[in-house]
Amino acid sequence: MAEKFHTELKHLRKETVAMAQFGRSMLKDSVDALVRQDEQLAGSVVARKGDIHLREVELEERCYQLIALYQPMAKDMRVIACTLKVITASMRIGRYGKVIANIVREIAVKPHISHTMSIPHMAELVVEMIDDAITAYETDSIELIADFSTRDDTIDALRHSIFREGITHMMEDPRTITRCTHYIMVARYLERCADHACKIAENVQYMDTGERIEIH
Repeated sequence: MAEKFHTELKHLRKETVAMAQFGRSMLKDSVDALVRQDEQLAGSVVARKGDIHLREVELEERCYQLIALYQPMAKDMRVIACTLKVITASMRIGRYGKVIANIVREIAVKPHISHTMSIPHMAELVVEMIDDAITAYETDSIELIADFSTRDDTIDALRHSIFREGITHMMEDPRTITRCTHYIMVARYLERCADHACKIAENVQYMDTGERIEIH
């Protein structure tokens, strides 16, 4: 019975990693579409929303089934609890990717302002945080998340920088208001994705050690 449980749990974690990577790809592709003004790529991101939602429902159900069938305790229960958090965070990251992709469709017809400001750099750092959080969950490598508080502070600072630059452009030229407003919102969405990476990291720490931490 225990062997069957751990085999099923191993498969569940593997598929949860795949879902997390899927959500991450939606976010990355949406930003790539924004930078390149690629409406076709943006459309492909929007089309993936149904797929990630199906994964969320299926994997959550499997978590609940494992709890009901095997009544796990100690670390096994923490693994399932963490898995549920990873599923939720992955869905939300993918959803932010879809929202950014919808923005691409609205503003792709006009030239970028200041090369989209610092959005590409900010997105790269956020995706790196998501990658490390996923790997930490997959491999129990909590050293990958040890510096997440500092990295999250960097993301916060970039969002504020993009906000200030956007406001400056809008004051100098009102014709930029719509586009800069979208840039500011994209920066906010990226910050939220970094927050979800931090939530995954917090839960991986608890899963692996039983210690609760708060990254801020």
